[in-house]
Amino acid sequence: MSCADPVRLAGIATAIATLLTGSLDATARSCAALAGRETTVTEADGVCRVSGVLRPVAGSRIGYQLWLPSRTAWSGRMVMLGNGGYSSRLPLAAMTEQLSRGAAVVATDTGHDGDDPDFALGRPQAIVDWGWRAVHVSAVAARRVTTRYYGRAPRYRYFNGCSTGGHQALMEAQRFPRDFDGIVAGAPGAARVRLNAAFLWQYRANHEAGDDAHPILGQRELALLQRGALATCRVGNGAAAGGLAGDDWLNDPAACRFDPGVLACAPGRAEPCLFAQQVAAARLMYRGAVDPRSGVRVTNPWLPGSEAGWAAYLSDGGRPQPARTGFWRVWAFADPAWSWWRFDFGRDLDRVRRTLSPVIDAVDPNLARFRASGGKLLHYHGLADPVVSPLDSTEYHAKVAALTPTADWYRLFLAPGMGHCGGGPGFTRFDPQQAIEAWVERGHAPDRLIARPTDPAANATRPLCPHPARAVHIGGDPASADSFACRRTTDKNQNSEPREKTA
Repeated sequence: MSCADPVRLAGIATAIATLLTGSLDATARSCAALAGRETTVTEADGVCRVSGVLRPVAGSRIGYQLWLPSRTAWSGRMVMLGNGGYSSRLPLAAMTEQLSRGAAVVATDTGHDGDDPDFALGRPQAIVDWGWRAVHVSAVAARRVTTRYYGRAPRYRYFNGCSTGGHQALMEAQRFPRDFDGIVAGAPGAARVRLNAAFLWQYRANHEAGDDAHPILGQRELALLQRGALATCRVGNGAAAGGLAGDDWLNDPAACRFDPGVLACAPGRAEPCLFAQQVAAARLMYRGAVDPRSGVRVTNPWLPGSEAGWAAYLSDGGRPQPARTGFWRVWAFADPAWSWWRFDFGRDLDRVRRTLSPVIDAVDPNLARFRASGGKLLHYHGLADPVVSPLDSTEYHAKVAALTPTADWYRLFLAPGMGHCGGGPGFTRFDPQQAIEAWVERGHAPDRLIARPTDPAANATRPLCPHPARAVHIGGDPASADSFACRRTTDKNQNSEPREKTA
């Protein structure tokens, strides 16, 4: 063929273009082939996005989205991401991040629209969907679709969530131990009935009986309580508590014995201070809900150092009623006239635990099937969390450890100075997803998680240690994680009194 033969050159160019177009069309057809009666698809920039609806039982309608990267970009992983609160919103930013790392990524609306527990009004199956079913059936569907699209099953399957997502994570490990190879559970609101009872206790402690219009403690007083707790207990930082003496948060808040009475107003004392009624309300909040029949504490309190964040759940979005009122009126009692002032933290709480806990609580410590399947569980919680008490996590970890050794498959990391799922003055930015992948895929158990401050401009690092070890400064640059070792310590300075017995 002559290089000057334009007809032949044009023919070759056309053939190449046809091949390329055919290749692109094949990809589009493959994505399009996933469409069905309850499934729609879109394809753009090599990414196939699947939106599906699942109806496992009558009265259930569960939506999910699955994003599939191109075949050449796919890492072989499938990552499912959890939800927040009672919201149906998908974690789109986190989904985008995982997609950029080559994962097939999935999330569910948990079987409803909106973000208030009222979504279950007249829809009892929606409670089951939210409680456990939506994540499981979405994970099963996503695995099936992913396998069909790529022609092979995901090599590794992960779940990663915080708050309600952490709740979902523990529910999966307990109920469906083969759904995922690795699970990240952050600040799990897993004892859900007890958590909502704790919000209710806080509300009632902060109001005179029957008076919804006048809260006793406001944001100003909560901030004062936090400053008082820090002033009292920061002396324990460093040494046995871990961290550094100069840290602006509590490294061991569970050992802090702070009495709000030290802030009481007295003759000659300059403000700010707390009146007697405010001191009494604060003491009730620090104590946690108590069963009136036995005096035993039935909810875990929030820890000192988190007080400034309590305001978000001292009412229901600023309305004169407790947070999650819909949970009690719709889910627990099916009574639109239910009154929080009549709730009994003994008899009524027992009733709700009998009816709802089997459906929505993820508190079973028997994870033998998950361990036997080879699963790995990475659990973390901020010690300044004002939404879910860190004591829920340490209590659950202890119950699991009492049944079986945990070091080779389940580790809990506590983050001093971190709020709910992030934020706060401590070292709050770390990557549990990469840690769980290294554990599952290469057998590298996380002996520490390297964390950075909330401020992205800060360059300091510090390790988060597997509970009950703490980050102890061993010398060198205090801004470097290499200057800390994870060691078990013995509290001698603060923890001189036993905490109350919990139910």
